[in-house]
Amino acid sequence: MRVPNSVVLPVGTHVDCCREEEVQEKRRDIMAKIAAMQAERKSNLAHFISNLEGSEEPKFYVDQWERLKEMESCTLTILNLVAVNCTDHRDIKKLEATILEHVKNEKLFPEVVRVLPPVYRQVEAAIVDIAQSEEMADHGMMDLQYLLSRLSQCKHLANLGRELLRDILRYLHRIGLLVWYEEIKHLESTVFLQPTFLITMFKLLVRYRLVQQLESIS
Repeated sequence: MRVPNSVVLPVGTHVDCCREEEVQEKRRDIMAKIAAMQAERKSNLAHFISNLEGSEEPKFYVDQWERLKEMESCTLTILNLVAVNCTDHRDIKKLEATILEHVKNEKLFPEVVRVLPPVYRQVEAAIVDIAQSEEMADHGMMDLQYLLSRLSQCKHLANLGRELLRDILRYLHRIGLLVWYEEIKHLESTVFLQPTFLITMFKLLVRYRLVQQLESIS
């Protein structure tokens, strides 16, 4: 919800544990809950923005207001849920085909038609090697300058500059290979080469209806 122009494909598993009518009922329920989450988020953002605009000293909250307005403008495309039986290889192939079909949709992913310079692929391959190396910590966090020095040790990347690397990292962040929060001051010098670690952390920290749970505490 915080990434501009996000595309989400909901996937429902354990179809083999449900009757067909149950699958359809759960599909409708899940999509309805997703729509409700989107509406709730939009309402919360509007509420927070209104509070800042109505404060006694709104000029002190310009940075917060701008961040909220930016989040409000982020579009989120929710695709139709795909229900699969993970024990059936045919269903896995069906899911794979569905994902590839959506990824090739230029309206959903304009980047798919972008022709990348060879150095982008070279850096991507080198980063994958670094992330999979035995010396890489499980959390996958690496200092941006140190990453540049590691990449520069490759013969074909010896002339890799910091600005070009930043451009490439933005691309790799968009396609999900790594995570780089360049817009957050305290994190702009850190690159997360293992996005799955962050997902695990977020699952521990982020909860659905968190705002309501916090507000219920006296």
